[in-house]
Amino acid sequence: MAPRRQGRRRALGQHYLTDPSVTATMVRLAAIEWDDRVLEIGTGRGALTRALSGVAERFEAFELDRNNYLATKELGLDVALQLGDAFADSREFDVLVSSLPYSESSNFVEWLSRHRYERAVVLLQRDFVDKLLALPGRDAYRAISVVSQISSEVRRERDVPRESFDPPPKVSSVVVVIRPREVLSLDEIRLVKLLFSQRRRKLSGALKQLGLSTRETDPAQLSRRVQDLAPPDFRGILRQIVKRGA
Repeated sequence: MAPRRQGRRRALGQHYLTDPSVTATMVRLAAIEWDDRVLEIGTGRGALTRALSGVAERFEAFELDRNNYLATKELGLDVALQLGDAFADSREFDVLVSSLPYSESSNFVEWLSRHRYERAVVLLQRDFVDKLLALPGRDAYRAISVVSQISSEVRRERDVPRESFDPPPKVSSVVVVIRPREVLSLDEIRLVKLLFSQRRRKLSGALKQLGLSTRETDPAQLSRRVQDLAPPDFRGILRQIVKRGA
């Protein structure tokens, strides 16, 4: 039975952080004050939870997997541990620290872009971080790049090798620090994703294909392909569309 469970965890992106030097780095980068509201998403087996325990008066953690939840609970740490989906919860926080399953990375960035917070320290797949930081026109430039770059500043801090996890993933990871720029709405995120579904079209054609008006849109932007528009261009386009009530 053990190999079958391990295979399922790999399929779900369940690679547990085991390197204490990485958890120490993440806690240091988080720069947590005693009165900060600290949130961890996805405790896994509790390695990062243990490092965070006792650093703030208000520390809460969410874990979706019941086995992981029970394993973390058994550690007896100073944390308000919740069994459930943090992305479905609306509570506020100041500092977020997390080692996420790779499969949840896009959901996480979209969720974080809708919140007000001070900083987040997160362990993500290196290829995904490349997408977050990608420039317009590059192959890695996607809707999630635009959402991330409008809503936040992402800074690489430390490469993390495969051997820092159990079982080791097939890819390397990166610790990043995320600081907010502005909050996006669900409608704005949806519009970015819809436009990127037409990424190789000119903006004029993409807007028409989606049934959106080109009125009040900069003519110079209308002639450019969606994949070549920079995040500030998207920010202006989103404002115009939302203002028109599209």
